[in-house]
Amino acid sequence: MPASATAPAALPRRRLLGPAIVSLVGVTILIGLGVWQLERMAWKQALIATLTERLAAEPVPMPAPATWAGLSREATEFRRVRVTGEFLHDKEALVYAVGSGSRTATGGLGYMVFTPLKLADGRLVLVDRGFVPDADKAPEARAAGQVRGPVELVGLMRWPEQRSVFAPSDDPARNIWFARDTASIAAAKGVDVPVFYLDLEAPPAPGGLPRPLHLQPNLPNNHLQYAITWFSLALALAVIFFVWAFGRRGSDA
Repeated sequence: MPASATAPAALPRRRLLGPAIVSLVGVTILIGLGVWQLERMAWKQALIATLTERLAAEPVPMPAPATWAGLSREATEFRRVRVTGEFLHDKEALVYAVGSGSRTATGGLGYMVFTPLKLADGRLVLVDRGFVPDADKAPEARAAGQVRGPVELVGLMRWPEQRSVFAPSDDPARNIWFARDTASIAAAKGVDVPVFYLDLEAPPAPGGLPRPLHLQPNLPNNHLQYAITWFSLALALAVIFFVWAFGRRGSDA
């Protein structure tokens, strides 16, 4: 068959090549997002199960300082522990409080008060003592809560959070941080603490401030809905392309 006879048929196919590639890339990305949401769902389900189990367990003695370097987030985060020590209130730091579905409500803008706790052997560990409203962030505004002397407390072992790319820079000059970052706080305060910190459960501070915000295993888990949405969009894009392509070939015939 002469080459001129095949040219008109080949031309429409070449016109479909660009849109086909764009549609294929779009479908691939949408499917990838759906798979990622399924992975996130599995991670969230495991986290909820861990929270449910560890928050229901009885407190145990905090691991000895000699073992701190070998502790891992996976094995020990959210473990309820008991410890006795004395707060160093002159070294406290304020961490801007961001609402979370896993915590009791904060009741407005404010800060989490991170204070070093001095143990019997002289070692220090940071304790998130709880929430203070912005109007009460100054220690003198909540003097009753600045307890002195040894105190026995129960808290959750926690690891530093990942700093958001949108978080402002910390402001040690104003004693304000924008992430639960033990290393940054320790460096500014001139103290040596482990990578983990304790999230205080009890006892409550005299006068009510700082106010512990108790974790709850009620994290939102909407990842299956998100996955279905992404997969549906991928299917819709594929259908739209094929309908358009067959219509276009029919018009070029």
